[in-house]
Amino acid sequence: MCGIAGLIHLNGDAVSPVVLKRMTDAIAHRGPDGEGQWIDGNVGLGHRRLAIIDLSPLGHQPMISADHRYAFSYNGEIYNFRELRTELEAAGYSFRSQTDTEVAMVALAHWGTAALDRFNGMFAFALWDRQERRMLLARDRYGIKPLYIAQQGNSIWFASEQKAILSDTRFRRTLDKPAMLEYFTFQNIFTDRTLLEDIHLLLPGHFLTIELGASKPLVKRTRYWDYRFREPDQPASKAEYVEELDRLFRQAVNRQLVSDVELGAYLSGGMDSGSITAVAASLFPYLKTFTCGFDLSSASGIELAFDERVRAEAMSARFKTEHYEMVLKAGDMERCLPKLAWHLEEPRVGQSYPNYYAAKLAGKFVKVVMSGAGGDELFGGYPWRYYRAVVNQDFEHYIDQYYVFWHRLIPNSVLSKVFAPIWGDVKDVWTRDIFRNVFLTHDNELGRPEDYINHSLYFEAKTFLHGLFVVEDKLSMAHSLETRVPFMDNDLVDFAMQCPVNLKLNNLAEVVRLNENEPGNKTARYFQKTNDGKQIMRDVMSRFIPEEIATAYKQGFSSPDASWFKGDSIEFVKRKLITGSPRIYQYLDADTLRSLVHQHLDGQENRRLLIWSLLNFEQFLAAYE
Repeated sequence: MCGIAGLIHLNGDAVSPVVLKRMTDAIAHRGPDGEGQWIDGNVGLGHRRLAIIDLSPLGHQPMISADHRYAFSYNGEIYNFRELRTELEAAGYSFRSQTDTEVAMVALAHWGTAALDRFNGMFAFALWDRQERRMLLARDRYGIKPLYIAQQGNSIWFASEQKAILSDTRFRRTLDKPAMLEYFTFQNIFTDRTLLEDIHLLLPGHFLTIELGASKPLVKRTRYWDYRFREPDQPASKAEYVEELDRLFRQAVNRQLVSDVELGAYLSGGMDSGSITAVAASLFPYLKTFTCGFDLSSASGIELAFDERVRAEAMSARFKTEHYEMVLKAGDMERCLPKLAWHLEEPRVGQSYPNYYAAKLAGKFVKVVMSGAGGDELFGGYPWRYYRAVVNQDFEHYIDQYYVFWHRLIPNSVLSKVFAPIWGDVKDVWTRDIFRNVFLTHDNELGRPEDYINHSLYFEAKTFLHGLFVVEDKLSMAHSLETRVPFMDNDLVDFAMQCPVNLKLNNLAEVVRLNENEPGNKTARYFQKTNDGKQIMRDVMSRFIPEEIATAYKQGFSSPDASWFKGDSIEFVKRKLITGSPRIYQYLDADTLRSLVHQHLDGQENRRLLIWSLLNFEQFLAAYE
């Protein structure tokens, strides 16, 4: 796990070693174990190393191939690299190191971009072919590792984080208005945009080629993989599905234990992280585990159940792990916000500061940590979401229903008014087309409720899960920590996409129509606990973890901010968003947003997600404007 950076001048100007080093210095937190820069005229590659596999100098990057044709800057882990190495050795290749980096480089030299389909892992890389004068930039299937690309004039920058690009003083910073609209609609960005114009996030499952050998430089993006959730034509028996999931889950965890440094696991009180810990602890004695809990002395309602430390401690005792925990209080959010916003670079899904502290805790003891991310999105962990749009007249009706659900921050009725300062007198600011475009490449039948559930699973894997990965990468690497996600093993994902919906959800015919932002008791109804989802996983995971955990109601990793924002943190919220002269009101309508914030502070609506997003955006402007 590392950080990569690079620069290309399309007009042939030589890359400055000073600029390239400044780019790698900007992401030094991603790789404290080493750095390197390599320049070939108008092309430069940089790297920061976090040594995980083969800690020797042979793993130094940028790595140069034995024939000096290729230069490679790579971030990630290819878990099946040993199998690939055996195959490549049989084809006549020899290796100097024990790294997966060298295997990935040789595989790309041998198979070309077809090697991407063979990689089982997480990665983002830049491969420069000196002979063909071609740069290949690529990102893993699921978007676990980020890769940003920017172009202004005759220069193209790329890096693991935007701050590396911004370190070049020639890059002009301008806020991207469509991306702002996207974020404040969905609390996420579904397209390849970022909050800064000209910086784009290479989409998951894509690669980009830059041809410099042609008479005119050519830049081309290609999608090489996509999710495909669909009902099987000839489903097997439930027992066969259960046994196959058991095998694939054990295999996935075992694959991702490969490491030459100590590793640990996040351990909440839930099924996903608990099952990973159970399998990992059986294969890796004295595993370290980490939990973040919350001080609930000022919480109320459903938030009184947000602290999972008791269940985590019980599972730690059961699996004999070396367990560490941290308790977060209301003031911890405001304390970490400046650093968090700088590392996160732009707001994305969720209230991410608990993740920042969890990574900070784990980073004190290990360099690698395993996470349960992905289990919910693959196996139907959020049934109340899917049931909102499971019965439809047609696809457009489905889009209308699901779009309303994912309209998470600013109500559609005031969206145009909120953006009037930068959009002018526009009566209707429309984001439905952004939502609908997520499905452009999803090949799936429609008509049955199961088909619409599979559409929802596709949407959430493409958008919500991807947003979680972007956040997790930034916040773990802020503490020089590698996060691994066993649920995103290729074989396990392939299985999940072909697993029948009726093995994931019990109450398919039920339609739940609740609103996340409704006040009082209706909020509790929206967050109604259920153990309806992930049925096949519950069957399998009950083999690893206590029955009461495997059958427990779904609960996410969330802090009690609905209470804190109108209680312990109310003065901080008022100071940042109500009084004074916040930067955000240079771009967004102050009166409308202050009114929405007051609705939360007065107990009329639950606007916790909006308040967090405004606080985060305000801090983003302070750091990156």
